[in-house]
Amino acid sequence: MESNEASAALDEAEASRAALAGRIATPPWFFTSMGAAIAVQIGTTAAGASDVTVWLLVAGVTVLAAVAGIQLARFRRLNGVWLGGFASRVVFGTGTVASVSYAAALGGAIWAAYGSRWWLVGLFSLAGGGAYALSGRRWLRTYRSEPADHARGESVAWLAALGVMAAAGLALLLINS
Repeated sequence: MESNEASAALDEAEASRAALAGRIATPPWFFTSMGAAIAVQIGTTAAGASDVTVWLLVAGVTVLAAVAGIQLARFRRLNGVWLGGFASRVVFGTGTVASVSYAAALGGAIWAAYGSRWWLVGLFSLAGGGAYALSGRRWLRTYRSEPADHARGESVAWLAALGVMAAAGLALLLINS
């Protein structure tokens, strides 16, 4: 008897999670603004690395942090919940497609900046921002169809480790410029 009640409660919880996943929405211009912020961050990082101008690096990270914070607050206000994988995978780009496209776009933009090919810096930046935004849309679509498989994000420790590695890589880039 208790087994049937427990099974029914689990089934009800799963149905509730699936219903919530289907209702999750993003605020207007969410992916567009995130893609634009990533494009700005890639472009300012490339320009700052080639000219060793720290204020450009700080400006790009500040724009990205501001847009990410605002959009996460808007998402929470709209839906009333936090999604475990949403912040890490969609906003902070830890999903595979977002990470690879970001790294490729940043590498291409830095290469172009060192050669003073500024039109290519813009092109790589826009491509990186666009791919990042599309990756976020893809993750949300996948989450809606299989919420149990995509409900968890990366741990805080792993995100902190990635941040330290990114800062170390940027420091090495600036030192060797």
